[in-house]
Amino acid sequence: MKKLSARAKITLWFSIALILIVLLTYILIFSVNHQVIQKTIRDNLIETVENNVDEIEFYNYIGKDDFENDIDFFLQYGDVYLEIDDDFLDEVNQVYTALYTSDGEFVYGENIIASETAKLEFSNSSVQKITVEGELYYIYDKQLEAKGLEGLWLRGVVSETQGEQDFTTTARISLIILPLLVIAAIVGGFFLAKHVLSPIKQISDAAAKIRQGDDLKQRIEIGDGNDEIHQLAEQFNGMFSRLEDSFKAQQQFVSDASHELRTPVAVILAQCELSEQKNDGKTDDIKIIERQGKKMNRLINDMLSFTRMELNPQRYAFERLNFSELCEMLCFDMSLIKEKDITLEAELEEKIFINANSELISRLISNLISNAYRYGNQNGHIWVKLESEGGMTMLSVRDDGIGIAREEQQNIFRRFYQSDSSRSSGGTGLGLAMAKEIAQLHGGEISVESILGQGSTFTLTIEKLAK
Repeated sequence: MKKLSARAKITLWFSIALILIVLLTYILIFSVNHQVIQKTIRDNLIETVENNVDEIEFYNYIGKDDFENDIDFFLQYGDVYLEIDDDFLDEVNQVYTALYTSDGEFVYGENIIASETAKLEFSNSSVQKITVEGELYYIYDKQLEAKGLEGLWLRGVVSETQGEQDFTTTARISLIILPLLVIAAIVGGFFLAKHVLSPIKQISDAAAKIRQGDDLKQRIEIGDGNDEIHQLAEQFNGMFSRLEDSFKAQQQFVSDASHELRTPVAVILAQCELSEQKNDGKTDDIKIIERQGKKMNRLINDMLSFTRMELNPQRYAFERLNFSELCEMLCFDMSLIKEKDITLEAELEEKIFINANSELISRLISNLISNAYRYGNQNGHIWVKLESEGGMTMLSVRDDGIGIAREEQQNIFRRFYQSDSSRSSGGTGLGLAMAKEIAQLHGGEISVESILGQGSTFTLTIEKLAK
């Protein structure tokens, strides 16, 4: 399973935290808001009934003029009269108020559940509950105590669903707005994390290129700033500069030393030839000196090639190269070596083109095939195969030689690495390292598969050009 990036982890954590906050918010909205609404309904019920108490007055006698000139409502209550002020609200905001006698006889107002509350006893200044057809109602009774109004009660009725519309509206708005805010916050957090972590990604990329050794001029450019990220980038740039200077000095030293060593090695080999002419043959001592001198000469030439390629890769011009023809030519030439009576066979797909430098690619192929000869068995085989798949080209060189131990396979591309005495004879330890360097210079890569005692397969993968 692929590991999450730091940006993905931050965004995921941020998203989970926001979602949990929204869920808690919904819980609070649906619980606290419900309780608040129910309390508001009860308070509104009490307030409405209490206000209506002051709107009822008692009169012993009412003249004709009172009926004609007053807009209030008059009704006869026994031997007296009751004046219901026009401010009396028998229904307001779904709160219904009705006037009753102490015997439960309806006098005035409105009660939508009058029949259901007929047997409910009056309870002064207290809120009662009653359920009608599954719906809860709050009942508030108030006894009238003014002179002449003894024995009269005001009963207020309201359903608990009175605030349902407001609650539903609030919940609906929350269900729309909060997810949108979460999405906006997550998207914003994603891009913010990308912006904040971008310098770290640049640092990682620069370090990766330097680790590969192909771009020591790489620097981190993240603009002006004085925060911790900018300070880190500045420190890395300083470190990269020192690495570049150190590596250049190392390369220059290798180049200079190789040049200086070529002359004494050439003198040694020349003296070996001269001794052979004088003595009509080579002694064992001279043979040893000549053999080691030739090995040193190959090592010097490889070191010079390496440093030239690293110090000035621009000197190798790239072109559209017929990879198939180049492989065919090299395989034919190297099949004539007949070292250890090894047979070389080639299976090459035709008309494969790549963007490459022919000199470097030729050296890469030669190094792989020479490596197969060097570590192959007597009367063994080498198989070279060139094929393409999609937009990539694969060149494999397989042998049935001594193979490479699994624990050593990760080290064989290191410079001067030689696994054991059986593999060190005749080699300089730079062939595979140079092959890998050439492959990387061409944007490709080399991999190895090997079983100890059964042989090895080296595969070059490189981008293919259209025909």
